[in-house]
Amino acid sequence: MAEFNIMQDKLSNAQIAWRAAQDIEDGSYVNLGIGFPEMIAKFQPEGRDVTYHTENGVLGFGQAPKEGKEDWDLINAGKKPITLKPGAAFFHHADSFAMVRGGHLDLAVLGAYQVAQNGDLANWRVGTKGVPAVGGAMDLVHGAKRVAVVTDHVTKDGGPKLVERCTFPLTGLGCVTQVYTSLAVIDIKGGRFILREKVPGLSMDALQAVTGATLHIEGDVADLIVPEELA
Repeated sequence: MAEFNIMQDKLSNAQIAWRAAQDIEDGSYVNLGIGFPEMIAKFQPEGRDVTYHTENGVLGFGQAPKEGKEDWDLINAGKKPITLKPGAAFFHHADSFAMVRGGHLDLAVLGAYQVAQNGDLANWRVGTKGVPAVGGAMDLVHGAKRVAVVTDHVTKDGGPKLVERCTFPLTGLGCVTQVYTSLAVIDIKGGRFILREKVPGLSMDALQAVTGATLHIEGDVADLIVPEELA
């Protein structure tokens, strides 16, 4: 068997999004962060009723329209075209944030630059580089009942994104409870990373080597199984 290559054999963003979608409970109200997390709506399991919220003022949007069928009056917070499900609603931007801040969302799924073992999240700025663009993330991480993260397990140069303590500016304190990465599914509980699933063929030692804090095990660690081909 060929040795597992972390940079080449890790899951794609679509595969991570698919895995995260499987855990969203029926009847949930969910906000998906701009960019990568938006893909989750595409992989909603058949027969499961999930209502997606976007902070620019839509509740109940569906999958992205087919190319050439876009209605550019219907977009999400990331300016991507959306479709509407029966019963969808439109409302003022301020009302949308009142839903967030009022604790009416069951789940927010965001991307990350860093996640700390105590649940701290940094996802809006890398050090002092670039233009700050926090958006609604600071509201979401403390307004939603639960916060999950989808992310590559490592940076582009192979450094850890899961760390003992965040070094980038924080989005929220102690807010993340679960992380879906390109190598593993990890819960955050009691200030620790609890490993739930890892990709087949990847050893515990290799996974720990690219994780910036100790991975703890409670019970069995399952194989992280996803479809091989996802668009």
